[in-house]
Amino acid sequence: MATILVTGGAGYVGSHAARFLAEAGHQVVVYDSLVTGHREAVRWGAFVPGDLHDREKLAAVLGAQPFDGVLHFAALIQVEESVREPALYWRNNVEGSRALLDAMEEAGVAHIVFSSSACVYGEPEATPIVEDHPLRPDNPYGETKLAMEHEIAGRPGIRGVCLRYFNAAGAHPDGTMGEDHHPESHLLPNLLNAGPERPLQIFGTDYPTPDGTAVRDYVHVWDLAAAHERAMAYLLDGGDDRVANLGTGTGYSVMQVIDAVEGATGWRPPTRLAPRRPGDVAALVASRERARAVLGWEPSLDLTDIVADAYRWHRGHPRGYADRASHPEEGP
Repeated sequence: MATILVTGGAGYVGSHAARFLAEAGHQVVVYDSLVTGHREAVRWGAFVPGDLHDREKLAAVLGAQPFDGVLHFAALIQVEESVREPALYWRNNVEGSRALLDAMEEAGVAHIVFSSSACVYGEPEATPIVEDHPLRPDNPYGETKLAMEHEIAGRPGIRGVCLRYFNAAGAHPDGTMGEDHHPESHLLPNLLNAGPERPLQIFGTDYPTPDGTAVRDYVHVWDLAAAHERAMAYLLDGGDDRVANLGTGTGYSVMQVIDAVEGATGWRPPTRLAPRRPGDVAALVASRERARAVLGWEPSLDLTDIVADAYRWHRGHPRGYADRASHPEEGP
């Protein structure tokens, strides 16, 4: 079993990955500033509060015990915000990540699994998107992810797997962990939180897609967590630098997701049409062949599971992790 540092392990995907690792028998240490993460989500492994820019603290944490590798999730993730404030994203996502890599090199930690994004592709020329597709991110968030892929590949003392997520969605199947962003930009939680006074905004109905709304490849967060454990195992077995998509290979439009929510809950969320958002593209659907061939990973959960698990989390925690205090049975 391995000892793994999980940066951003109080966030959505990071907390699920920390749990997956711990339940698989690995020793986990979570490092998170809690600027966007939730202390209540850190229930598997030790917790160290800290910022990526604090290189001395990172070096002290990595030097305190032998670490086999790092899962790196810590980042700002709002595409629209990145268009408004690109310098903020470059400082946080790139400069902060470079500080982490410096600290890893200083401590002799050679393996990293990096949380990248399908945003590195930009507007796709063809779908499903393969990893060799041209890389033309059309928003600063995607640019920062691509910059860090290059940075990791350029560090001779570090070997890394960069996992290009498509749309992370869902919640832990037991309903005790889920999505809690502020502000929330993801489709499914916004659908579940919609109401007569707060209809869901559908950003764009004129895309070149079957129903005019944007198409995305939704991958269950628990499947993503499993992929990170597989990627670290690949590196610890001597694997070389790799990039790999994480998606299901199936795309669903905004309207199809709304239909799925209605099918699972018996309630159709109210909606309101809105213009396209800057930086959005019409369709993002993954080829998952490399993840299968190299990592031995395939998704096990589909859109029906994603919606059902997200609804279970939302129903038990309508205020997100603020409701944890009312669920003392949700140990450890």
